[in-house]
Amino acid sequence: MSTLRNKVQLIGHVGNDPEIVNLESGKKLAKFSIATNESYKNSKGEKITDTQWHNIVAWGKTAELIESYVPKGKEVG
Repeated sequence: MSTLRNKVQLIGHVGNDPEIVNLESGKKLAKFSIATNESYKNSKGEKITDTQWHNIVAWGKTAELIESYVPKGKEVG
């Protein structure tokens, strides 16, 4: 049986300071949200911006890097 994998790259701004959880195993967990924006013109020629929010969870070394370098408002991708 083959393994199906999907890959997504999100580029956006962090909505709140990441929530860091220290697990009993000694590893860290980081939870935060990213806002991505899409802009387009409607049929009347008005510019419309649509914002989508994405909940992100990171583990281990990635969570440690997020804790150190990713504050609210920072663009990440």
